[in-house]
Amino acid sequence: MRKIINYFKESFVELTKKTAWPSWEKLQSSALLVLVTTVILAALLWVVDFCFQHLMTAIYSL
Repeated sequence: MRKIINYFKESFVELTKKTAWPSWEKLQSSALLVLVTTVILAALLWVVDFCFQHLMTAIYSL
């Protein structure tokens, strides 16, 4: 039981004293970058899917 308590104490110290957390501005800019990248990739995949759908429809209608 002592090992478990020691583990939680060390984890708490590491998270509060040794970890370098990003600033609020850095966190917001990173989140915005992820959001924009996700939207661009989703749009790109939609275009590719749309093109393949019409290509397969054209091939199968022959």
